[in-house]
Amino acid sequence: MRFTDKICFITGATSGIGRATALQMAREGGKIAVVGRDSAEGKEVVAEIKKLGGEVLFLKADVGKDRQLTAAVRKTLARWGRIDVLVNDAAMMTYEPILEITPTAWDQLFAVNLRALFRLCQLCLPHMQHGAVVAVSSVHAHQTSANVVPYAASKGAMEAFVRGLSLEIPHTQARINAVAPGAVDTPMLHDNPNIKSGAEHLTGQIGKPRELAAAICFLASSEASFVNGTTLVVDGGRLAQL
Repeated sequence: MRFTDKICFITGATSGIGRATALQMAREGGKIAVVGRDSAEGKEVVAEIKKLGGEVLFLKADVGKDRQLTAAVRKTLARWGRIDVLVNDAAMMTYEPILEITPTAWDQLFAVNLRALFRLCQLCLPHMQHGAVVAVSSVHAHQTSANVVPYAASKGAMEAFVRGLSLEIPHTQARINAVAPGAVDTPMLHDNPNIKSGAEHLTGQIGKPRELAAAICFLASSEASFVNGTTLVVDGGRLAQL
């Protein structure tokens, strides 16, 4: 019960890795702020957590929009008075060559993938003591492919952000880490047009959301009290094959 009475704010919590993380933290005693855009999926997660006997709050928000993000944090603080764990999982991808992608699409992706993390840290860290931030990066931060450069760039920047912020925030206030998944059985993977067309072939192990949730929960727990300012790669050995 590593998260007993811990207030866990999780973005992208209505599906995939975020949903699995929300459920695991609830199983371990956490009080969960479920942040997502889809109200129907949000209600499903709330019902699952309540079935586990957990305390939960669904917050409908697009993390790329500052007012919605700020409102979600404010409502969480109004409900519980603090935030102990921040999991930044919400993300988006684009699948266009750099010379064709519009500046608007680039800005939208960075708003969701990187600016949201920056703003959430500003909003949540002042309310943390002995807390933890876990940002969900990607192996694309280390090795990527054509036509997903904005996504890869945002994840590379995310890991640099994590390293730098860990130097600014006392570890007694919060530890700042990231996890870099490989291919994981989530809607984002199966919606990838490169996968659908066969242009990109999946090789090696495909992870399950619960396996990434296990890594995130470790980084967010006191078991990882000596882990700070780094990225844990959880990719089934994908980078080792490259």
